[in-house]
Amino acid sequence: MKKCYPVLLLLLFSVTIFAQRPPATEQETIKISGIVTDQDTGQPLEYATLVLQSIANPDQVNGGITDIDGKFEVETAPGDYNASIEYIGYKTFQVSKKTFEESTDLGSISLAISAAELEGVEVVGEKTTVEVRLDKKIYNIGKDLTTSGATISDALGNVPSVNVDIEGAISLRGNENVRILINGKPSALAGFGSTEALRQLPADAIEKVEVITSPSARYDAEGTAGILNIILKKEKTLGFNGSVNTNIGYPASSGITVNANLRTDKFNIFNTTGYRYRDAPGNAFFDNTYTSGRFDRVFEDRIYNRLGKSFNTNLGAEYFITDESSITGSVFYRTSMGEDVTENANRRFIGSELNNRTFREEQENEDDESYQFALNYVNNLNDEGQKLTVDLQYSNQDEIKNSIIEENRILPDQDLIVLENVFENEIQNEYLIQADYVLPMGDSQFEAGYRGTLEEEITDYRLDSLDQASGRFVLNENLTNKFTYDQNVHAVYTQYGNKFGQFSFLLGLRLEHTQLKGKLESPFDDSTFEEELGADVQANFDKKYLGLFPTVNLIYEFDEEGRENMSLGYNRRINRPGGWFINPFPSRSSRTNIFQGNPDLNPAFSNTFDLGYLKRWDKLTLTSSVYYQQETDAFERVQESTGQVTTDGIEIVRSIPINLSTENRYGAEAGVLYNPKKWLQLNSSFNVYKFSSDGVFNGVNYGNDNTSWFARFSSKVSLPAKVEWQTNAFYRGPRQSAQTKNEGIFSLDLAFSKDILNDNGTLSFNVSDALNSRKRRSFTETDFFTSRSEFQWRQRAFNFSFIYRFNQPKKRENRRGGDFEGDQEEG
Repeated sequence: MKKCYPVLLLLLFSVTIFAQRPPATEQETIKISGIVTDQDTGQPLEYATLVLQSIANPDQVNGGITDIDGKFEVETAPGDYNASIEYIGYKTFQVSKKTFEESTDLGSISLAISAAELEGVEVVGEKTTVEVRLDKKIYNIGKDLTTSGATISDALGNVPSVNVDIEGAISLRGNENVRILINGKPSALAGFGSTEALRQLPADAIEKVEVITSPSARYDAEGTAGILNIILKKEKTLGFNGSVNTNIGYPASSGITVNANLRTDKFNIFNTTGYRYRDAPGNAFFDNTYTSGRFDRVFEDRIYNRLGKSFNTNLGAEYFITDESSITGSVFYRTSMGEDVTENANRRFIGSELNNRTFREEQENEDDESYQFALNYVNNLNDEGQKLTVDLQYSNQDEIKNSIIEENRILPDQDLIVLENVFENEIQNEYLIQADYVLPMGDSQFEAGYRGTLEEEITDYRLDSLDQASGRFVLNENLTNKFTYDQNVHAVYTQYGNKFGQFSFLLGLRLEHTQLKGKLESPFDDSTFEEELGADVQANFDKKYLGLFPTVNLIYEFDEEGRENMSLGYNRRINRPGGWFINPFPSRSSRTNIFQGNPDLNPAFSNTFDLGYLKRWDKLTLTSSVYYQQETDAFERVQESTGQVTTDGIEIVRSIPINLSTENRYGAEAGVLYNPKKWLQLNSSFNVYKFSSDGVFNGVNYGNDNTSWFARFSSKVSLPAKVEWQTNAFYRGPRQSAQTKNEGIFSLDLAFSKDILNDNGTLSFNVSDALNSRKRRSFTETDFFTSRSEFQWRQRAFNFSFIYRFNQPKKRENRRGGDFEGDQEEG
């Protein structure tokens, strides 16, 4: 790493010049200003601290912190000072016995990271690194070979503390109520309460992932597990540059992504466009037993054939109005088409004898279109660091599903059991406006802001069944409906941060007003619904909640170089029910299984404490934490009998979400980054947690205690001839809910890459789930049925990819502390 000698010589030269000048005229105070940057990248460092200690009176200490642009300005009396600039994870920059007689601009001061002398650190942008902030951990994913040609969802599965299950559900420390943000804001890029969109966007668009387990007050209080903030790449290099990434794989998959950027001193135009084609074959097996109904046991063998095609583009432009202000506009568009065919072969037994066989085929065509318009305005109000940011955003998603479900008996007779047509149309609109204000006050900083989010979700569902007697399709009025769900949240926040020596703190308070509205348009009989649900439920409702959400984040550095620190965080958060959990009308995953929302579902609230520790050695970095969370009115999905059977005698089972009293969660995690040699990088993490819940619904006790864990290991080896080899292993231990036990899951990914064309191009080959072992095995038991199942979302996959970079270096800049859009934009 380069040293800070040029800056030091400049400062010493300044001392000499000042010594030769005549004394300054008397004045009460002078201003010391400058900008602090990362030595490697030149990017500004936010929250760096300037300390001025008077030589004449050592007890007299003054100073300040840098703003988001790395700028500082401190008022002090003229005199002789020992000056130092500090930043977590970086070497402290010191100048002794410097005389300040008049206001002085120190210019740009570069800080080197504390690992400057480490072997191989010159390629830190290629490595997986972790950075600890007051309210988050920032993971630079680096050059992850296993996600070449993969999706954002695949890449998140390699981030410590994060788990992505076989169906794409994302959890943080074992808790699925995690908030997903793109560049600090909810976005159509991440989908509306669904992770499906993340399976369609390329992983190579990610710059960093912020794991925010103790969010500060500037962040939305939604998500009891915390926040995952995905920072997308945004090139800072002047001129025209970009990359083209193509891939092809088996089972059939292919794709191309083009990134292009044109930057001048006055504007910056950027675009990412991609197309993906993917076949995702899967399979499942179910062994169900029943205590009522015609059949005692039913076996199901399912084969899934999923074909997906998607196109997405994000086009934006940033215009620099002045040196202090800019405006950025962008538009995102995504369209996808899915063609899914599910084949289900059933064997039905009465006692131990096979009674009949059936075959069901479900054909589903899905068209999904979403777009987003965003506008961002930034104004640095003065040189002292005052800053105003305003964001406006509108997002829309329109999803249409058409399904044909046909089931035939093939033994002992061949006849049609059922033929149904299902139409679903889900429209979602979201409006967002937010404003953030930053005010430095000497050596501290004050922030305040407002955010309003208006969300509307319209679900139109229609079911037609064939009447075999008349040969006509008949509308099912009990299931056909149109339900509108509105979730409006208005929030204001304020927070204050300061640093005293090696101790820093960030205190915040957020006030949120939530409105949840439901409107029902259907011939459905409300009294029948209330009887089926077993509660007095109003499908038309208007609920309002007002909540205070305090946050406390503390950090103490044991040394001046930031090699060792301890942090403590507390936050209160909320889990608001989504439209799918609220919609009272049943949606069918099959003729024998339905999911029914609960309009009486109330938000859940959590209080979380997190104690963290970080230690850096010469070649080893350790991060660890222990945490405790208590959640009241926690959600739980329970299964119960409807008391109804299908026309051929199988009991119909219903799943419904309920508020299941209180849940306590305890956990500990540790992560290790070890680089013993320049050619070898090792990365591992371990997370263990326990949760206990209690609660009774419809006379059934759903209390549960569960301890589980997950671990991951990654190694990267640099071989001769510019070949790199990476291995990723993941294991999730057994876990259980109130009614279901899941066995452990192990998966192994392998990848190889080679640089060509003077390092402008890279060829990669990877194998996802090399052992074909990523399968969910579970057992569900209630007082009326049991189900033992095995489910595999997608079988082992092979992928080849090629990326070509033009006017863009392979070793991307590691922008510590600089240009993290999400750092301040979540209002």
